[in-house]
Parts: sequence; structure tokens; C-alpha cells
Amino acid sequence: MERMEHTSVLYRIKRWMYRDGRPNRLARALNDLSMLQFSSGVLAPRPWVTLEVAGRRSGRTIRVPVVVTELDGVRYLVSMLGERANWVRNVRAAGGLVTLRHGRRERVLLVEVDVDDRAPVLRRYLRIAPGARPHFPVTRDASPAEFAAIAPSFPVFRVAAAGPAQGRQA
Repeated sequence: MERMEHTSVLYRIKRWMYRDGRPNRLARALNDLSMLQFSSGVLAPRPWVTLEVAGRRSGRTIRVPVVVTELDGVRYLVSMLGERANWVRNVRAAGGLVTLRHGRRERVLLVEVDVDDRAPVLRRYLRIAPGARPHFPVTRDASPAEFAAIAPSFPVFRVAAAGPAQGRQA
């Protein structure tokens, strides 16, 4: 049955929408709609938020819909496209200082999680983010060892409070 998940038409469409790790026109249009919904907090589950980060080249605010994963009371962001995701490079260039929006703005600091600690977060993420599943080489029911094996390819960031000085710099 898990094999069916990876061969479905919907799975192939989602893979096509992010061919080469970048969203095509359709994916960008759907992401724009998602960002409006996620940012407003209306009809959007609590984990669905819009990430706002300064572009590393342009300096303009870049917005991306993401899913916040909670594990053991700690919040995390995972890059479903792995290292290729533009937002990951922007977050690193911004020193982790970003804004999350879901009805209100929350200034936070994203702290990259060590590869050795990513597997449980990745597993939880695949359980709550069905749109990400086509981009992972394992199923949501994979073993902890399988998640550990893919962990180097998928950045994970812990969501921490931004200090007052950090919030003023932005």
C-alpha cells in the first residue's frame, strides 16, 4: 500500500511541479494562494504558516508556505526540497532571523539542527505534511534508520525566540 503512495497520479504531479527542486508556474501560483491562506490563519491548520525571510541577493522579503512540525514541545521547520530550497539559503544568509505568519507575525530565530538529531523530526514532518511526501525518498512509515540515512539531505531548523536585539536589527 505504501508503494501505491509513490506511484499515484497526485504523487507524479507534485514531483513535476517541483522538478529540479524549483517550483514551476503552477506550483508558484498555488504557493501564492497558500501563502495568503496560511498568513491570514483563516481556514488554515495551526502548523501551516508563511515564512518571511530577507532575500540573500535582493534584500526583498521572500515568502514561502511551510509546515511547522512540533515534536516534544519544540517547533521545527523542514525543507521538503532539501538543500536545493532557496528559502534554506536565504535563512542561512539572514543568520536564521525570520518571521512566521499565521494570523499574526512572530519574529523567530531558526537554528539549524545537527544531522544526527534530524531523523525523528523528519519522521514527524512526513506524518503531518502530506504535500511533502513526494519529495522524500522514504515513506512516512520508514524505520528510524531509513530516516537517519536521508537526514543529511533535508535541512531541519529549530524555531527559537528571537532576542530583542535581533528583532530590532530586522
